[in-house]
Amino acid sequence: MKAVFKFLIPSLVKSGASRNTFCALIILIFSQTSLCQTADSTSPQKTNTKRYHVNYLTGSGILAAGLVTDYFAIKQLQSKPQITDAELLALNTDVINPIDRWALHQDPSQRKTFSKISDVMQPPLFVILPVLLGLDKKIRKDWLDILFMYAEGHIITFTFYNYSWFGAMFQDRFRPLTYYTELSLPERNASGNRNSMFSGHVGSTAFASFFIAKVYCDYHPEIGAAKYLLYTAALVPPVVMGYLRVRALAHFPSDDLIGLTLGAAVGIILPEIHKFNYKGISLGMLCTPQSMGLSLCWKIPVHKFSGTDKSNLANLMAPKQK
Repeated sequence: MKAVFKFLIPSLVKSGASRNTFCALIILIFSQTSLCQTADSTSPQKTNTKRYHVNYLTGSGILAAGLVTDYFAIKQLQSKPQITDAELLALNTDVINPIDRWALHQDPSQRKTFSKISDVMQPPLFVILPVLLGLDKKIRKDWLDILFMYAEGHIITFTFYNYSWFGAMFQDRFRPLTYYTELSLPERNASGNRNSMFSGHVGSTAFASFFIAKVYCDYHPEIGAAKYLLYTAALVPPVVMGYLRVRALAHFPSDDLIGLTLGAAVGIILPEIHKFNYKGISLGMLCTPQSMGLSLCWKIPVHKFSGTDKSNLANLMAPKQK
């Protein structure tokens, strides 16, 4: 007996080309683990001791699809219109929530310094964090797989920044610097100031730190409750980055919080996805005049009874004699 379950993931992006690439990216994420698990299962003589299952062919497809779609997204974000003087005059600080108002009480003369610090610290941070994993003997043997997953996660995080509902493609939130009348009009009018929501710097940093924490915990389950301390430590880099981005007048605290949440989720979920066996799962495109989505089918495996099992089952079902 087989049961088939299907669900539809609605479209999350506007244009037809973007919807196709976004759906293709999700398909590749699932197919990567599915294909590599199938290959492992067909080799009974070979014992697979890896924590994660990485298929470089489909993984490369994820990287390529992400780079292509992000290229077009950057073009669209850069083509946003400049902020008009009328829009600047209409800004109302009263509608800003109490938490975000902290971003409106900074020293605007220091914003370039903090912006430069946040930009300069990112590349070394992205290199140092995975290198720390390489110092561990258990993890070092799967170094290439983990680095590939690390690159894949950064692409996925950036794609969510570009195409998710919380990202700049769908949101037109003004950066805090637009509220500072001390700054010149050209600085405040720049079209990039419409991209406050959410913080890509914080999202990428959160992915990196939580990915490292997740991988280390997966390879060292013996640490037990100490893993919560490790995840707490993983909060430090994105929180520091968020602080710098607020001081740079680039984002509100809520923008940082969204970036931290999304980046941390990708950092934890991506390695977890690579651990599971998706036997019997197939994905396909589903298009209707109203929407576009994915069709996920799962065939429940049939349990094959042995002769002993059948005998025991027959005994259990047989009526008891008084």
